[in-house]
Amino acid sequence: MARVLYDLCGIDEGLRFSPYCWRVRYALAHKRLDFETRAWRFTDKEALAFADYDKVPVLVDGDETVTDSYAILRYLDRAYPEAPLLGDGVAEARARFFKHYAERSLAPAMMRTIIMDLLNAIDPKDRGYFRETREKRFGRTLEEFHSPAKGLAQLDAALAPLRGHLKESDFLDGEAPAAADYLVFGSFMWARVVSTADLVSNADPVYGWIERMLDLHDGMGRKAMRVTDIEGAYR
Repeated sequence: MARVLYDLCGIDEGLRFSPYCWRVRYALAHKRLDFETRAWRFTDKEALAFADYDKVPVLVDGDETVTDSYAILRYLDRAYPEAPLLGDGVAEARARFFKHYAERSLAPAMMRTIIMDLLNAIDPKDRGYFRETREKRFGRTLEEFHSPAKGLAQLDAALAPLRGHLKESDFLDGEAPAAADYLVFGSFMWARVVSTADLVSNADPVYGWIERMLDLHDGMGRKAMRVTDIEGAYR
């Protein structure tokens, strides 16, 4: 039975933009595991009823169903121990830090910068749901929340630890990429797929790391469909 990854899509089934799903895509490629994806949309809750979950990623691997991107990475290390992602003990604790760093420092800054592009990339049937849930979370309209200048300034400050590390190492996990890289890079893939915003200067060490990550696994990230590839979708 083929591995199946339920993966968030936008206005085209090929437009896959979830940062959490990108973490898992890179992890599966890291393990050299074959998988197929199933397009899922925000409002298609019934499709995930079998997993007792209402969001993606969901990985079905034979008789195993695993939800949540970090839990999936942990599962992959248990089930397929070759080419470790997280490691044990201190190494896993370090990876968990990068998970929280990406979600609590990088993603909010990116969201403030690209949110209107993101709305445009979402399937029209999902836009009402997205607007309602995010405006409730932010306590303001999407238009009021949207502030590229503030978002880019916030992101620039948040990237300082990465800059320091990437001046000394090609990847966050050292000489080769692993979980820390995938946990953080998922957010950059999210922004890349839905927006043309320049988040990082090409003179920044983070930019070089992004380019290396895009080239990994036969250029998986670089080959991914972007909203600009869809005729008439980007405005």
